[in-house]
Amino acid sequence: MNPLLVHNPATGELIATLPVDDDNSVAAKAVRARAALPGWRATPMVEREACIARFAALVKAQIEPLAAVMTRETGKPIQMSRNELNGFLGRIDFFLSQAESCVKTETVFDDGSMTERIEHTPLGLVANISAWNYPWFVGGNVFVPALLTGNVVLYKPSEFATLSGLEMARLLHGAGVPSDVFIPLVGGGSVGAALMEQEIDGLFFTGSHATGVRIARILGPRMVKLQLELGGKDPTYVCEDAAVKNAAQSLADGAMYNTGQSCCSVERVYVHASIYDAFVAHFVETVKGFKIGDPMLDDTYIGAITRAPQLDVLDAQVADALAKGATLLCGGKRLSGPGNGYEPTVFSDVNHSMELMREESFGPIIGIQKVTSDEEAVHLMNDTRYGLTAGVFTPNRERAEKLLAQINAGSVYWNCCDRVSPRLPWSGYGDSGIGLTLSTYGIQTFTRPKAWHLREP
Repeated sequence: MNPLLVHNPATGELIATLPVDDDNSVAAKAVRARAALPGWRATPMVEREACIARFAALVKAQIEPLAAVMTRETGKPIQMSRNELNGFLGRIDFFLSQAESCVKTETVFDDGSMTERIEHTPLGLVANISAWNYPWFVGGNVFVPALLTGNVVLYKPSEFATLSGLEMARLLHGAGVPSDVFIPLVGGGSVGAALMEQEIDGLFFTGSHATGVRIARILGPRMVKLQLELGGKDPTYVCEDAAVKNAAQSLADGAMYNTGQSCCSVERVYVHASIYDAFVAHFVETVKGFKIGDPMLDDTYIGAITRAPQLDVLDAQVADALAKGATLLCGGKRLSGPGNGYEPTVFSDVNHSMELMREESFGPIIGIQKVTSDEEAVHLMNDTRYGLTAGVFTPNRERAEKLLAQINAGSVYWNCCDRVSPRLPWSGYGDSGIGLTLSTYGIQTFTRPKAWHLREP
């Protein structure tokens, strides 16, 4: 089995060579995890909480080296790596504050002769195939509540964020989570395929729609619980009464943060014709002010494209947009020099015949389309097979809520974008996937509700 070669996408430098799992080692790890399930499930909640609290303390104490690892293997700007780790600590706080009450056995009826109650039992062996763009957020959304609720976890980080995944395992084990309760797997698609062959009770995946469909075809007939967090083509509408400069600055950040490599990045912007020119000018000015450079420098805003093949996707979307009449306002090509750099790219005069407005970009590229009415904006926002997030900018809350109620999206935003809260469920419509994480629902998703009917003799 060839080793996993980890390269820095900003420089092309080889930074690690890792042994990978194979079919036999994946199967052996699954057996170990299954054997560890009864003991972890029987561990009192207070002890599981203590392990996760110690894990959080270890993460907090090591933010700088953990951020450096993440930046070196993904190309994420170092400040954004720090932001992710600090935000991850906030999510742990939420899970710790809510887990016990979420899975507490509840008596829902008792008339003296018949008692009805609901018990939340762990799913069992949870398999998690995670993502590289926010490895701590995406992984932690699964393994933290899964462990708290008494499950064991086989964790396969993305091959583009494996070093971060191994750091998670190191710190969890150091915090007292038994080594057979949380087991990392190293490798690419073949390891994920081997994982799906095991006797698992749930598969939680974050990644592309195409891979999600393949997973569903394999595991659907086996009735394994699936959560598939897939892509998005997230729109925002800027109404004619919006604060133009503020909206432009907010949406430029929403489109380009993490070099545009976020599931909830703003990927389509619709602007009322009466403010279109002013909005576009402020948007381009903001984007041109984003510093491109070494992701390890504190003031770098645009880092590297993590996966080199995505550069071809961006090139193709640029070529398609230009061929169909879009106006290129800035960017539009790869950066010179080593690594996977791409210029922040903005198009105006776009329409839905262009791939840029229909297919996920997952990079620093955006199209801005002119609309003449709320009705046209809603129609275009819903003209997609995805449905992850959507937003509206207007000072009028009633108008915003009326518009957002018509949008097919799992999360909607008023005067903000590209935001995730641990208190709210993270889910999507259509090709954005099935299932959810976060919120109290995202804790309960790692349990099975067991119905008890108890009649007194």
